[in-house]
Amino acid sequence: MDNFQSKFLEEAGDLINQLEQALLTLEQDTQNPELVDSIFRIMHSLKGGGGMFGFENISNYTHKMENMYDLVRQKKLKVTREMLDVTFESADHITSMLNDDGSKAAEIAANEAILNKRIDAILNGDAEEELPAVAVAANEQVADGVHTFYIKVKPYERIQQNGTNPFFLIDELSGLGKNKVNIFYSSIPDFENFVFDETYIWWEMILATDKGEDAIRDVFIFVEDDCEVNIQKIADADIFPMEGIDPLLVCRHDFPFDLDKIKSLAQAITALEKAKQEQAAKETDAGDEHIKKFTKESSISGIRVASEKIDQLMNLVSELITTQAGLNLYADNHKDNELTRITESLENISRQLRDTAFSITLIPIDYLVVRFRRLVRDLSREVGKEIEFDARGAETELDKTLIEGISEPLMHILRNSIDHGIETAEERTAKGKPAQGKIILQAYYSGSQVVIAVTDDGRGMNLEKIRNKALDRGLINADEQLSEKEILDLIFLPGFSTSEKVTNISGRGVGMDVVKRKISDIRGTVSVSTEKDEGTTITIKLPLTLSIIDGMLVRIANTDYIIPLSVIDTIFAVEHTKIEKSFNNIINIEGVQYPFYYLRDEFGIEGEKPEREEIIMVKYDDKKIGIVVDHITGEYQAVLKPLGKLYRQEDVFSGASILGDGTVALVLDTHKVINQFTKYNDN
Repeated sequence: MDNFQSKFLEEAGDLINQLEQALLTLEQDTQNPELVDSIFRIMHSLKGGGGMFGFENISNYTHKMENMYDLVRQKKLKVTREMLDVTFESADHITSMLNDDGSKAAEIAANEAILNKRIDAILNGDAEEELPAVAVAANEQVADGVHTFYIKVKPYERIQQNGTNPFFLIDELSGLGKNKVNIFYSSIPDFENFVFDETYIWWEMILATDKGEDAIRDVFIFVEDDCEVNIQKIADADIFPMEGIDPLLVCRHDFPFDLDKIKSLAQAITALEKAKQEQAAKETDAGDEHIKKFTKESSISGIRVASEKIDQLMNLVSELITTQAGLNLYADNHKDNELTRITESLENISRQLRDTAFSITLIPIDYLVVRFRRLVRDLSREVGKEIEFDARGAETELDKTLIEGISEPLMHILRNSIDHGIETAEERTAKGKPAQGKIILQAYYSGSQVVIAVTDDGRGMNLEKIRNKALDRGLINADEQLSEKEILDLIFLPGFSTSEKVTNISGRGVGMDVVKRKISDIRGTVSVSTEKDEGTTITIKLPLTLSIIDGMLVRIANTDYIIPLSVIDTIFAVEHTKIEKSFNNIINIEGVQYPFYYLRDEFGIEGEKPEREEIIMVKYDDKKIGIVVDHITGEYQAVLKPLGKLYRQEDVFSGASILGDGTVALVLDTHKVINQFTKYNDN
């Protein structure tokens, strides 16, 4: 596949995402003309891009969809449930065509035949009913007369690099009505400086059309960021048959149309033709109100970059930071003021570069929300439930790797909420609840973490039922006393399910354990809270990034560890004797009692213990818990590297980092350290 087609596939994916978002909003506000216009433009872009890059099947299909929404724009059709349904299914169909390698051609063709019949039924069945009260033939176009426009188009030099042939734009404009085109060649360089895939021409056009200004703007939807466009309406009539206009429309390359004369003459003639109307005598002044200019800034506001290039950039930044650590160590060992100054300056630049590169990898959660809205819409209808989906904090950004990793777990959580959580309308009404259920997805920052909570207002989880199922499967003992949190944690065990029947949506005994594992794989945690007949909340906490962190380098015996700075609250120096005399790992510091974990003992590290040690207070939910280490080396920018296969099961370590002297430091996940050693010590 050539580069242009690849770019179209990326653009088409974004357009389909925008289409689904517009459809979901239109479903709530079917009378909104801006949404209808947005959908029409998306279809138009897909049609134009498909035809331009060799996807004729997509171009032909979207042309039919474009016609349907054009009728809605003309008030010949109303937005109906069937129209929305077939458009949603068309989005899926177009996606299938984009991803097809030829192996599913027959299946796609059969699906398209079905969709075409449904579209034809909409076009044929509703068009007559939605025609205006004025008698209009079924196939007659509703228009408000012919207008003449001046169009000036200056493509940017890069336009062909996106696969656009500028002459296709001229051709499409010419199809809208009578026209004269004047092309300018003066910017073409000499042969030595000519670049074959850059564009040097621009043009102006006088166009008389009954399609309206929107139809003209639609021609540029796919290239609006690649050219400068100016559209002016110069007459409320077709000026081509007007006497005296022809000499002004002679095309002279590199000599623009005399627009002032054309406008003046056209307005004068139009004024005479409308002499019966008093205001028509002031056409020159009134015409100014109708002149609309459409300009685009020449500066580029954004560019599309392949994810592989971003990954490569992050890898290079990571290597730079590792090299920087080595340089810092060298500067510390060689007391040279100039070397120290250069090292500090370079470290500042590397930190800024790191932060900038990291920000490039961030993607808003809104990227996933459209997919989730569609899921809730389709599945709620499948199970016969009324469910509203509310996304809050969708602008919250996450590392793209985390976005990819969290998508499937969130999809499964939403499926469970729809299938098991939300009751039927009858059940809800009987309980005094609104017939329509609600699922809220909320995302927000909390310190160094991103929190994503999915809440439904359904029946809640039955703790007794969960406990009994665990007993039946031998997961717990009959005399074992479990807290509410421990009972809820049972749902994350492999194969655990309380569903009485298997459905297409959930209840296959595989799910929440996979959710927890996938979230753990990206260094996240998941927890559940529930209340009978009030609903359930599943909360996921994730780190902001997987690659680079600011940490505190600490040492125990001869081993280095890194603790993320984001979880550290305060640090105290304590005498070892005070730790030895503590009862039940509780220490009194400045009149406050803190629980702590002595990592030498927890990790089984032997050897002589220092007389004075450091206790690092880390944040754990809403508590502060101490982590005791031998001593603190200092702050450190850590490049996280995954642990090898042999250490993959060591949950307390989120990775490792190579220090400046080439040694390896393990990165502690303090949340998992506390969880694991709490369970171990309780047993």
